[in-house]
Amino acid sequence: MTQREAPFLVATDLSAGYSQVPVVRGVSLQVGLGEIVVVVGPNGAGKSTLVKAITGELELLRGGIRFGDQEIGRLREDDRMNRGMGYVPQLRDVFPTLTVMENLEMGGYRLAKRDIPQRVEMVLETFPALKGLRRRLARSMSGGEQKMLGIARALMADPRLLILDEPTANLAPQVATHVLQDIVAQLAKSGRAILLIEQRVALALAIAAGGYVLTDGQVRLDRSAAELLSMSDLGTLFLGMSEAGATSAHHQ
Repeated sequence: MTQREAPFLVATDLSAGYSQVPVVRGVSLQVGLGEIVVVVGPNGAGKSTLVKAITGELELLRGGIRFGDQEIGRLREDDRMNRGMGYVPQLRDVFPTLTVMENLEMGGYRLAKRDIPQRVEMVLETFPALKGLRRRLARSMSGGEQKMLGIARALMADPRLLILDEPTANLAPQVATHVLQDIVAQLAKSGRAILLIEQRVALALAIAAGGYVLTDGQVRLDRSAAELLSMSDLGTLFLGMSEAGATSAHHQ
């Protein structure tokens, strides 16, 4: 990928895993403010381990993470979040037995209590579809509405970097398109850095500045999104897809 100016998140030579056994090895990536960078790869490639290493859920075995002008690779997960890192997991991204309002309030737990109502209203301006659902229990919402709520809850803390782990998983194609093109893309336009883990390759690359192809715990390709989209054999060679799957990946 072409070097970009002033990257906000820089991970350098990361190795992380379990019981001192690395799952990801020597991974380097960067994300700038106002841009989307996507990480793609087959199941078992190490994407979830990479996310856990960046968020602080897993300790680094090697390497460093710079966040703005600070080195955060040895900080605890909470300390990283306090510095402006947000994370929306693939699963358990909302509290199903709580209402929309209660979920948002939970997302603002780091804020002063007096500031929460104003922040809720600001977040709802970004997600007007949630305004009429304030009293709705999260478990009664559609998959797309729940994902919107999960992202909105993460935004309560006003993160500079937002990490989204497969936000379109289990969503219908039309809903997945809406989540990526209308929600995620707009978040980047608001000036946030977005690190996106995604299986819908073409759809994600269409809104991204650049991408990394991760296989067997290592970065195999580091290119601009346009360069990756132009590779007709991307699915077959790097994502473990069949020819049909590779074709569909480029026409999502």
